[in-house]
Amino acid sequence: MKKFNEEELKQFDGSTPGKPIYLAYEGKVYDVTKNPLFVDGMHFEHFAGTDLTDYIEDAPHDGSVMEELDVVGEYEE
Repeated sequence: MKKFNEEELKQFDGSTPGKPIYLAYEGKVYDVTKNPLFVDGMHFEHFAGTDLTDYIEDAPHDGSVMEELDVVGEYEE
């Protein structure tokens, strides 16, 4: 499985048309390209291309929503 660091993950922030949109959560990298909640790489005030682990506690849901997404790699800080 591909390993991503912070700089590599930033390249998948939704700002490049046709490029996948990824985010990290609890050490895994998820593909949110087709997820309608991440239009242009943004979901409310949260940005794709970053590690959202620390922000999930502020969300109206828990981390179980990530189970619906495809894992494409591992995230290493």
